[in-house]
Amino acid sequence: MALPIDPTALESGDIGEERATLHMEHEGAIEHVRTAFTDAGFGVATEFSPSEMLNEKVDADRDPYYVLGACNPNMADKALTASDGKMGALFPCNVVVWEEEPGVQTVYHVSIMRVGRLVGLAPDNDEMADIIAETGKLVDKAISNLDAAE
Repeated sequence: MALPIDPTALESGDIGEERATLHMEHEGAIEHVRTAFTDAGFGVATEFSPSEMLNEKVDADRDPYYVLGACNPNMADKALTASDGKMGALFPCNVVVWEEEPGVQTVYHVSIMRVGRLVGLAPDNDEMADIIAETGKLVDKAISNLDAAE
C-alpha cells in the first residue's frame, strides 16, 4: 500500500514534534511531566506503562516507558466539531516518558492535531489552523514548564 504522504519529506514541525530531556529518575519524571502539562491547561485523561504490560505479557525486557494521555477539553471539543468527530480516533494527546538510562528520561510528544490534518482526519482550513495554533501554544507552555522546574 502506498502512503498518501511521503514520511521522509516531513520535518519535526510538520507533526508538532517536541522532545525534552529530564535528568531525574523515571517515576519522578512522570510526576514532573504530569504537573507541567496540568499547569499548562491539560488534564490527564488516561495513563499506562506499556513497558510493564509488555514485560509481563510477552517478556519484552523493556526499559521504563510511560504514556500520559493529556487532554485540554476546550481544544478537544473544537477539534471534534471541526473534524465531524473523526479526530476522536487520535484522542488523547499522548506524552511519552521513556528512560534513556537511569537518571535520564526523554519526554516526547507529537501534535495529534497536525497529524490528523496530514492524514485527512481533520480539514485543512482556517478553523483547524487556529486549533493547531492554540494547542501548540499549550504544548509549548507545558514543555517550558518542564525546563523551568527541573
